[in-house]
Amino acid sequence: MSKKPFEFIKKKLNRSSIILSLTLLFVVLVIAVGFIVFRFNILRYNVQSEDREYDKYYVMITDNYKSDFWQEIYKGAFDAAKEQNIYVDLLGDDLPTQYSCEQLMKIAIASKVDGIMVYANESDEMTALIDEAIGAGIPVITLYSDNTHSKRISFVGVGSYNIGREYGKQIINIINDKHKAMDEDGTRLGEDEINIAILVNSDAKETGQNVLISAIKDAIDKENITGSKVSFSIITVNNTNAFSVEESIRDIFLADDIPDVIVCLNELNTVCAYQALVDFTRVGEADILGYYDSDAIIREIEKGTVYATVDIDTKQLGEYCISALSDYYEFGSTSQYYTADVKLINKYNVDEYHKQKEAEQDE
Repeated sequence: MSKKPFEFIKKKLNRSSIILSLTLLFVVLVIAVGFIVFRFNILRYNVQSEDREYDKYYVMITDNYKSDFWQEIYKGAFDAAKEQNIYVDLLGDDLPTQYSCEQLMKIAIASKVDGIMVYANESDEMTALIDEAIGAGIPVITLYSDNTHSKRISFVGVGSYNIGREYGKQIINIINDKHKAMDEDGTRLGEDEINIAILVNSDAKETGQNVLISAIKDAIDKENITGSKVSFSIITVNNTNAFSVEESIRDIFLADDIPDVIVCLNELNTVCAYQALVDFTRVGEADILGYYDSDAIIREIEKGTVYATVDIDTKQLGEYCISALSDYYEFGSTSQYYTADVKLINKYNVDEYHKQKEAEQDE
């Protein structure tokens, strides 16, 4: 008996199975997206967790909503918006899966929110999404990282040059400390070349980062009275996820020679850097300049693991976002740039920092 009829039936069944599987997958995706859109539309003016209706519904989008840095920015925006009867949602915070900023942008646009605050980048996809939101009548604020080619209504961030200048001053202090130190043979340290490594994310393309690095170099050129030789290296950190960041930074400490100074430009890189320094028992071989004033980073300053850190006024960043959106709705325009305050914390002023924090909490 011929096998052809059976082969034909088998192929037909396989084809049917594939079609059925694809259909089920499509249905699941449609249901999932529909649920998300439905949920956000419900939340638009009536937040279920509170017996209160709001006039507007804004969303904040970031790549790392669990970090203390972004939680503080969100709190600043949430409190400022609440005074105007506006609700702000940290988009993705309560979703079961972690989505990229681009994916969250699509959800926000589909949900027809009243305003978007997004940690942007210079990718073509992000530009297109911001322009799509603007075209749909949704004002977009780029937050902390800009997309200069888009139609965003405003950028809220920090002064890259000011931060770079503060880092540069601390590097000069480190160089001076090395000149004061004496090794076992009585030779002054610091006479050899000082290697400074600046950690940059793999997806970083914004000009602000270039400005910051230039400011570091300018500050060192002006203040380097010892005449020490200084070299710079840019180390790219794979920031696809927290694990890849950790792996990229740990690779630095696997080398025989590690940089004299490691400059971290965000909270996660700072945490991974000082943890690697401890794990590889290389404390004292490198000075870490960190970013943000989380409790953990401040403790490392007190222990001497981190030399200094930049303190960003996160509350102010959040408040400025709401101010920009409010100005847009009230006047039809807004200031193009909002810059939050920054200051530096090191072992010399950490006690003063604690006193100031306690005073703020008492208020």
